[in-house]
Amino acid sequence: MKKLPHLLTGVAAAIFLLGSVHAAGPYRNTDNKNLDDVSEGTYPIPYKMPVAAEITGALDRIRGYMESTTPTRVINKKTGAEITDFSKPVADAIIEPAKGDYGILVYEMGLFHSGLLKAAEATGDKRYLAMTERHFAFFKDKLPYFAAQEKQFKLERANSFARFLDPRSLDDAGSFCAALMRVRHAKVGPDLSAMIASCSDWVANKQFRLTDGTLARKRPQAVSLWGDDMYMGIPALAELGRMTGERKYFDDAVNNVLNMSRYLFNPQLGIYTHGWHQNAPDSPRFYWSRANGWAVLAMSDLLDVLPKDHPGYEPVLNQLRASLKGIAERQSGAGLWHQMIDRNDSYLETSASAMFVYTIAHAINQGWISPTTYGSIAQTGWQALSAKITAKGEIEGICVGTTLAGDQTYYYNRPTSVHALHGYGPTLMAGAEILKMLKSPNVNIEYKVRTYHYQPKGNGATDYREHH
Repeated sequence: MKKLPHLLTGVAAAIFLLGSVHAAGPYRNTDNKNLDDVSEGTYPIPYKMPVAAEITGALDRIRGYMESTTPTRVINKKTGAEITDFSKPVADAIIEPAKGDYGILVYEMGLFHSGLLKAAEATGDKRYLAMTERHFAFFKDKLPYFAAQEKQFKLERANSFARFLDPRSLDDAGSFCAALMRVRHAKVGPDLSAMIASCSDWVANKQFRLTDGTLARKRPQAVSLWGDDMYMGIPALAELGRMTGERKYFDDAVNNVLNMSRYLFNPQLGIYTHGWHQNAPDSPRFYWSRANGWAVLAMSDLLDVLPKDHPGYEPVLNQLRASLKGIAERQSGAGLWHQMIDRNDSYLETSASAMFVYTIAHAINQGWISPTTYGSIAQTGWQALSAKITAKGEIEGICVGTTLAGDQTYYYNRPTSVHALHGYGPTLMAGAEILKMLKSPNVNIEYKVRTYHYQPKGNGATDYREHH
């Protein structure tokens, strides 16, 4: 009898776990008109066909929020007073900090400008370009002032334009550099060729690399690879190829995709580990979701501009397909993906989920993967993301900045914040691409047996078989 309480505890736990699997959510499927049907159940997210007006409303809230929180003014960092006389540099002059943690020259903001371009294209609403035009006009106007400030006072990293006056890492240069070239290609805002020259020179010529040309870092160990750097370097190289027409930049971008994948991609799992150390190549692997997001974004961006006759096009496309398969298989029942993509007891994280939704939807729209296989995955991912966008336009559940670490505890316990900018650009991109997917003339969306089926139609039907 003394063992009975333990037995009851075990039974109670089993009942609790069983019940938690089928726990009632707050949403019913509004596309199901037979809501009395007990076989329908409820959902933790709005499980329904995405509505274009709802998507555009969510994107516009994000745009409005970021527009209001990213001032473009120069102030005195000691007094807070606005500086309006730019005839003579002042040592205490800085770009006014954003109201949250949204620095207007950080790498995450480069991704946001790319998202604004995508949203403007998908919606036809030119208001999405206004923030980019305002920021870039400010850069054009104030860069000479801060260059003169640096020459006179030697502030180094305390200079607001340090990332472009003296880039020292891929975080300084890569993501924003790609955005500068994309915006230039779209003919939005002023010519920022001086900033492009500085950041592109770092990525192409000065960043530390392995002997095989792979972009690398000297931290946290002497020679380390970061999955993040697929995005911090490859899109900039790809855009350099498009801007200059020089094939060597495409070659470099392809080489980095294939090399990074060789070091970081686990073909059995279909996902990327966060990093690799040359002096400890067999160290434990940690599959951080955002590293996987950076990887698939980088490959997608490269394929967008890589000439189809380039010998690296098919290998990169097949690597993207393999990655999206591994990612898709790990989507949670709540539509988002976990902070550690292979660990279901880690929290659900928004920025990586947004990257996955965008890349899957974009790959469908580009004809790289089948809508039949992946359409509903993108749809449910977007619906889960939409529930994270507040009425104010903030985005919840974004993991803050995260270094390459050597233990699961660190990753599991990274905080989330609405002020972490990493998820804002990808969420704009995801919503824009879902809009395109809904409007695609090549896809017919059917609602059958209370779920959604994306079927190729007409001449848009494509052979999605991989070529190996």
